Amino acid sequence: QVQLVESGGGLVQAGGSLRLSCAASGRTFSSYTMGWFRQAPGKDREFVAAIRWRGTSTWYPDSVKGRFTISRDNAKNTVYLQMSTLKPEDTAVYYCAAAIQWGNPSSLYAYDYWGQGTQVTVSS
Repeated sequence: QVQLVESGGGLVQAGGSLRLSCAASGRTFSSYTMGWFRQAPGKDREFVAAIRWRGTSTWYPDSVKGRFTISRDNAKNTVYLQMSTLKPEDTAVYYCAAAIQWGNPSSLYAYDYWGQGTQVTVSS
């Protein structure tokens, strides 16, 4: 069983930055693909970023590419999402997810475990 706990959300003005953290339990954290997704009210959950277990490969949708950076520290069992140049449309609940086996990193169906989410609100 894997437990994921997100932190770092909050209220920020447009153009500002936030860093989200996701602390994971489990001895094999370093072997998981880790992802971040977000869900705004009335919308589907959407892919934000993913990182392979070695951290050598990352993926982003065009909507956040160049503004968001995913990273991981396997020694601390933690994955991060650095968000910069935030926009009001980035407002959502952000979820951390872990995939045990390799699959499409942008598909939420590839992930086996999910955190409870952390709210990010960007004011204009």
